Amino acid sequence: MIRPGTDPQAIEDAARCIQAGGLVGFPTETVYGLGADASSDAAVAGIFKAKGRPADHPLIVHVADARQVNDYASSVPPFAERLMQAFWPGPLTVILPRREGVALAAAGGQNSIGLRCPAHPVALAFLKACLELGVRGVAGPSANRFGRVSPTTAPHVAQEFGDALLVLDGGPCAVGIESSIVDCTRGRPVLLRPGVLTRAQLAAACGEPVLDKEELQAAGSAPRASGTLEAHYAPNAKVRLMDAGAMQAALDLLGADAAHIAVYARTLFSLKSEKVLYRRMPDDALATAQQLFAVLRGFDDQGARLIWIENPPADPEWDGVRDRLGRAAAS
Repeated sequence: MIRPGTDPQAIEDAARCIQAGGLVGFPTETVYGLGADASSDAAVAGIFKAKGRPADHPLIVHVADARQVNDYASSVPPFAERLMQAFWPGPLTVILPRREGVALAAAGGQNSIGLRCPAHPVALAFLKACLELGVRGVAGPSANRFGRVSPTTAPHVAQEFGDALLVLDGGPCAVGIESSIVDCTRGRPVLLRPGVLTRAQLAAACGEPVLDKEELQAAGSAPRASGTLEAHYAPNAKVRLMDAGAMQAALDLLGADAAHIAVYARTLFSLKSEKVLYRRMPDDALATAQQLFAVLRGFDDQGARLIWIENPPADPEWDGVRDRLGRAAAS
């Protein structure tokens, strides 16, 4: 059941559902989440069951403000404090040492915990209403079946889970891809999952270099984190990343016989078949991130079996988009 996130009664009902151990779909500025009481292992088990997600794959706990961090984290290094001050509320998840005996299921059994304070006004109202009822944090992975395309509208969530799930409608997500995840458990910040925040922005905020995935081996093994499997974020159609020249050559080869193919690209191609679905990718990384998952879902809805996507630029601003597309193509 989709209800307007601007309705105070809907917010109250959603918070009470969480307090009672139920699940709620809620908007954030990144993607829609599937929420449950992070402190209830039974409620969190409902998330894993609904999504078909492995129970050892950790969830992100959403909090109303930074004051709740100490409910879940046993310690917070200074650089993590600086990151939260700079980007909370916002599209940043920090992984911190987990307090013993707290949110074990939400953490996927690890001794670390991912925390985020979202910027969406509906999310914040929902989290504050939960807090007033004694729920300190809401575990909230993306509200989709495991491994599939993340939802960026309330109808996307209803498509995934049906009308029985209460979904707060906050409109289309402004960011459109999941948060940047920075591991803060090993004395140095490590970017485990890129988002719209660049490494340069993160480094400037925390006051020291941020390691990336290629530097993980030197830093030691990383904790498991949400949305970091090699194959993830995939539509039903097969995704293939291509450069513009290869894509035009393939379209020319197929000619008028091309069917069930969708193209998402910055380049304007010569299409010899009216059956090819074409959507122009924006030249701006943030605009592309905002629409990316909706575009992939739309191609699925239109019956595409193959989605050909032009490789994003190598600029750091595109890291988050490039990461999501690479995982989608690996599925």
